[in-house]
Amino acid sequence: MVKIEAVIQPVKLDAVKAALIEAGIEGITILEARGHGRQKGHTEFYRGREYTIDLNPKIKLEIVVADTLKEKVVQAILGAARTGHIGDGKIFVSRIDEAIRIRNDERGEAAL
Repeated sequence: MVKIEAVIQPVKLDAVKAALIEAGIEGITILEARGHGRQKGHTEFYRGREYTIDLNPKIKLEIVVADTLKEKVVQAILGAARTGHIGDGKIFVSRIDEAIRIRNDERGEAAL
């Protein structure tokens, strides 16, 4: 099993969710996050004063799938989240040793 974590722009969430559902993914965790990468931040004016916004709003997705679905999930996220501009986000893939469903103690891929 693998855990796929993706940090994306908030405006791309609906498109990414639709792409994952179309790819057959059933379970997903969505978190609101703040951060920055190479784009650093930006300045805004509010009521005549300048403010520096250095932590941009982001969405973090966490998905655990069988090894066979890894590339399908990655391609779905890439296709739906990419704009071609700085700040599109990142995808991280890591190994999962075990998954356990709390309700009935199912283990491994059956718990997904």
